[in-house]
Amino acid sequence: MAISYDYYRIFYHVAETHSFTKAAEVLGNNQPNITRCMNVLEQQLGCKLFIRSNRGIRLTPEGERLYYRVAVAFEQLRLGEEEIERDCSLETGTISIGVSDSAMHLLLVDTLSSFHEKYPGVHLRISNDTVPQTIAGLVRNSIDYALVNTPINISSPLKATELLSFREILICGKKYRDLAEKPRHLSEILPYSFICLRSDTSAREFYQKLFFEHNLRLRVDMEVFTSDQILPLVKANLGIGFFPEAVAKEELEAGEIYKVDLIEDIPERSICLIEDTSRPQSIAMKAMKELICGAGIKKGTNNNDI
Repeated sequence: MAISYDYYRIFYHVAETHSFTKAAEVLGNNQPNITRCMNVLEQQLGCKLFIRSNRGIRLTPEGERLYYRVAVAFEQLRLGEEEIERDCSLETGTISIGVSDSAMHLLLVDTLSSFHEKYPGVHLRISNDTVPQTIAGLVRNSIDYALVNTPINISSPLKATELLSFREILICGKKYRDLAEKPRHLSEILPYSFICLRSDTSAREFYQKLFFEHNLRLRVDMEVFTSDQILPLVKANLGIGFFPEAVAKEELEAGEIYKVDLIEDIPERSICLIEDTSRPQSIAMKAMKELICGAGIKKGTNNNDI
């Protein structure tokens, strides 16, 4: 038995106001039509819902049971409408972003600051892992966006938008400052302790390929979980390593570390926003994407799909 939602809506307001006339006023209807609809509802349900008297309307026991259920449903609908309204105005919502260290420093921190200032009610969840693990999280729907460095390996329905190019440099601590006295070939740094991200990362893949192209084998003496760990280890003279030049700027200017110029060219890498195009995007997600892509443009690159 399919009963129109409108009948239950009318029933709810009649029960709330104890009056067909008052319910009609609330609903912008007329009293005869309200009465007719309730007569139809009683006929369809096969029982009396109201006791009518000169003193107004009151519910029968069956009407009381129905009202309890209908009132709960209408309260849930009201709460749902309010939640949608808050989401649409970005007063609430949740966004989960998986991010690499370089993307965090070079792009996301400023974006998060702007987003949080504009939409303080939106809850943000930021996670950090290797590029393959972050992309896997996007596939599992555990994150909304991935903001990671190239090289990346994805296929449809995932889509990558290139946001920002950056260059990494070879850095060393004071113990190895003689390395920075003149440009060096990659072959000249092989005897030194090398610090690099672990083998299942895009950075490790990038530098293994770079060394291979120059007929060299990358030998890693110390593996780290995140690139943020490279800088303090280099400063502590535990080895040398590649690190984003823009992120190392302060330590370079302070003379805490040194840039080792290389004769071979180190290709630029890119920060990409990766999204699952098969998933619907919330209003909060769309607002975040707009800010992230806008920040990429502001920092000097065009947004290109790759």
